[in-house]
Amino acid sequence: MKTRLITAFIALPILIASIIAPWYYPDTVWFFVAIAVLALAAGLYEFFSLTKKLALKADAGVGFLGASALILAFIFDAPATAPELLMLTLAGFIGLLLITQTFRFQKDFSKMLTGIGVTLLGVLYVVFLGGFLISTAVGFENIPGLSTKLLLFFLVVMFGSDSAAYFTGKAAGKHKLARTISPGKTMEGLVGGLVAAAGFAALAIWLFFPELPYTVGIPLAIAMAAIGVLGDLAESAMKRGSDTKDAATILPGHGGLLDRLDSLLLNAPILYYFARFYFH
Repeated sequence: MKTRLITAFIALPILIASIIAPWYYPDTVWFFVAIAVLALAAGLYEFFSLTKKLALKADAGVGFLGASALILAFIFDAPATAPELLMLTLAGFIGLLLITQTFRFQKDFSKMLTGIGVTLLGVLYVVFLGGFLISTAVGFENIPGLSTKLLLFFLVVMFGSDSAAYFTGKAAGKHKLARTISPGKTMEGLVGGLVAAAGFAALAIWLFFPELPYTVGIPLAIAMAAIGVLGDLAESAMKRGSDTKDAATILPGHGGLLDRLDSLLLNAPILYYFARFYFH
């Protein structure tokens, strides 16, 4: 518990500063982008490490090449400014993956389908989904401060609900949510996290995001918290399949970057497209 809190007290101020700074100094957005790129790269590495334990033969080299191309597309906000570029990048990566794996497995084709599958899944799961956070940071510069408010709202709701679920579960958890997937999660923790999501959303709207009505922001926050739990369970199932407790130990008390990203990844495109449709 103590280690978990110390890590949070060190890492969160850095992350928050990288989000707030562009509100006052737009050029500093690259600080957040750099943090996001490093986090996604670490998450992808951890994902491939999980598959290695099961001898699934992921091709990390081709995976990181495709991930780099996708990240570049997100940096230029391809989902909004050039969606055809994003689709072309995905198509090119899939084509490259198929061609390279055809020759890679020519001595034993029995592992080819699993090798292609886990390589593609890793890039889509970690980098394609997570890349929408990068586009959120750089894609709303036409409305001053909007990117900062969106990311802060996202951070406050997701980390707040996650922490509330953890402490509620520790204090009052009795009924298991998904015993075979994640024995530590409880129904009480889920309810505590959803209630906290609504409360933190209301607080964020009151403090810095008046452009977002309570009637919209609170349901959005509750939905994101619920989807975050599902994302967390999905990553827990992957770890259980590879007989691993934490994806890594890079964050003392929290595990790896993938353990912190799991609840964020499924929500990243939701945040981005909500903002794209609601504020434009």
